[in-house]
Amino acid sequence: MVTTPTIQEVITTGRRLVLLNRRQISARRGAIVTGASGTGKTTALTALGRAHELAVRRRHPDLRHRLPVIYVTVPPAATPRMLAVEFARFLGLPAPRSANITDITNAVCATAAHTGVELVLVDEIHNLNLATRAGAEVSDQLKYFAERLSATFVYAGIDVERAGLFAGPRGRQVAGRFATIPATPFAYGTPPDRDTWRSLVAGLEATLRLQRHKPGTLAGLDEYLYQRTSGMIGSLSHLLRAAAIEAILDGTEQVTQPLLDTIRLDHTAEASNPHRPTGRKGGRRKKAAS
Repeated sequence: MVTTPTIQEVITTGRRLVLLNRRQISARRGAIVTGASGTGKTTALTALGRAHELAVRRRHPDLRHRLPVIYVTVPPAATPRMLAVEFARFLGLPAPRSANITDITNAVCATAAHTGVELVLVDEIHNLNLATRAGAEVSDQLKYFAERLSATFVYAGIDVERAGLFAGPRGRQVAGRFATIPATPFAYGTPPDRDTWRSLVAGLEATLRLQRHKPGTLAGLDEYLYQRTSGMIGSLSHLLRAAAIEAILDGTEQVTQPLLDTIRLDHTAEASNPHRPTGRKGGRRKKAAS
């Protein structure tokens, strides 16, 4: 995982909130990572969870059954029971059809308290629509979990402001307790912006394990890569990983611009850049001699 400014801010803010909320009885503070699709929100959320869990395990190496982090995703058209089942599933608890929401919630809260949960990560929060009865009820269920669990809650979702997460009385309560962390595309307009982008590309390039790849090749293509991906880290990661896989499959073991030109990206990235995938003629290139 390559650390980006968004990941750094999410980890710093999340760890600070955990300390702030420790021994807080109610009205705990939280954070929401919000932005367009492909800006690295889920990656930042999981990076926070990983950083916190590793820190806890270093501090308590003998507590093998400690579970400091819960990660769940809000299902589409969610109901309070569906959300409770997501928590139960992460904890490995049974949730038979015959179990009602109260039984599941109590089991989740008891297990979370027993295993020392300190951080709850909730992804796809934009699936909550507070304008609907079901969405309002799911929001209330989340609030109930936040009151029952001695943990810090951090959400992530696509453009949560426009999704209506802060609308109405419930939304105003969320807005009053949660700080927002914007996840935005990388910029390329100023020298510091370009340096940051180039460092990101170099960091991703350093993770490649290709036998014939020349280090620094991708860092030298930073402007091309920015045009291909419009600064979206999700598109950049896909482009470089797909090219690396292709380089392994065809035996060339190196990533070059001609190879990158053949990789198709998501529709948004392809529609906004001048470099169109050319495709390969005559099938995959002949495998290079060993």
